[in-house]
Amino acid sequence: MKHRFTTVLLLALVFGIQTFAQSKKTESIQTMTRNNTDFSDEYLVSLLPGFSNHYAEVNGTELHYVQGGKGSPILLLAGWPQTWWSYHKIMPILAEHHTVIAVDIRGMGSSGKPKEGYTKKNMAGDIASLVKSTGFPTVTIVGHDIGANVAISFAGHYPQLTQKLIVLDTQHPEEDLYQLPMLPVGLPVHPWWVAFSQTKDLPETLLEGRFHLIQEWLFDKMLFNRDNVSDFDRKVYGAAYESKDAIRASNAWYQSFPEDIQDIKAMNRIQAPTLAIASAGSLAMLQASLPRYISEPKFEQVKDSGHFLAEEQPEIVATLVLKFTGEN
Repeated sequence: MKHRFTTVLLLALVFGIQTFAQSKKTESIQTMTRNNTDFSDEYLVSLLPGFSNHYAEVNGTELHYVQGGKGSPILLLAGWPQTWWSYHKIMPILAEHHTVIAVDIRGMGSSGKPKEGYTKKNMAGDIASLVKSTGFPTVTIVGHDIGANVAISFAGHYPQLTQKLIVLDTQHPEEDLYQLPMLPVGLPVHPWWVAFSQTKDLPETLLEGRFHLIQEWLFDKMLFNRDNVSDFDRKVYGAAYESKDAIRASNAWYQSFPEDIQDIKAMNRIQAPTLAIASAGSLAMLQASLPRYISEPKFEQVKDSGHFLAEEQPEIVATLVLKFTGEN
């Protein structure tokens, strides 16, 4: 009994030291970037020792990704309205055990923004080509928001490349999207942007150079603590979405939902071990949705967090990921 207590105490101490060290790294990044106006990938990667920028020609477009660490691969797919940088708080933690590859999906950040190809099935094909180019036989794939849509499609269409699947706070588009009300019905945040993004041409005209206004509104409404996405982080995301091409491409993720809804009906049931990490506001939605196309998904709720889990509770999210991959 005494030995067991000592072991538990030592584990708690080690986790506490890791958490403290990570919090200090986060504070250091915030200090370094406080008055910075460089939002390039080159500068961002310089803040993450051991990581580097890469580009790959895949499936008719170019993908930008950031890679670091050693070990079995974890692929991180970000969502709207962010970039690979949304994972910057958990990347160093994961890199202690894994090769970490954080990707700007088609249409995002420094990746290509072609006119077509934004169905999640096709974007999953982008990721499959990227995985094959790295030489890894399989990957654990993690996705948040639109990135989760792509990760789920990847696991369904490329089971031979999928070691494990982890989704953050988001399911795949399904028929129930057609039931979204035009007017607010008491939800904490009315998802008006899903319909707005269906409109072609007008959003680019209205939002060129002003997209940060939408991002600011979303962060303030959907964060548990608005300070968890810093002013610098917000400027990074703003810079990535201010151009007409960036707005057009990100809207195309939503405009492909009708095709995505049909694809999930035909997709093979996902057999890969799957973990859904959810905020309190999304847990029930994921519990209702994921079992329809994933065999035996597991669920974990993260307290004191809104939609942006990896930035709001990075230590908890990283610990859950490492536990699920067998590294913690």
